[in-house]
Amino acid sequence: MERVVDLDEAAAVLVRQAVGWRMAGLDVARMAWRDAEASWPDSLETDRARLHDPDSVGVVISGPGGAELAVVLFRGGWADVDFIAAPDDAGSLPASGIASASDFAARMNQWVARVFEGGHA
Repeated sequence: MERVVDLDEAAAVLVRQAVGWRMAGLDVARMAWRDAEASWPDSLETDRARLHDPDSVGVVISGPGGAELAVVLFRGGWADVDFIAAPDDAGSLPASGIASASDFAARMNQWVARVFEGGHA
């Protein structure tokens, strides 16, 4: 898989952003990593140091009323983004063409606003 996004930089972005999310009352789970060299079935690891060649990093953010945002960023420049904002407002959000950790940071802000503040991504 092509390396478009530096996952360690993206993880640092998540750590910085998580401070504000927690101050806003959201619960931010530990990041989970997947190693490209892991044998099948894939297993997730919360300790980055245990991975040789990470190909994704993910996080789950939860809020009031059962709202939840699950994001898995792949080093190839796309993410799987699934959410539940309300019982009748759930699904996936478009997330391709992510060019850098700063691009990912901006998109995370949009996704968090969409799910937890009622905005639209």
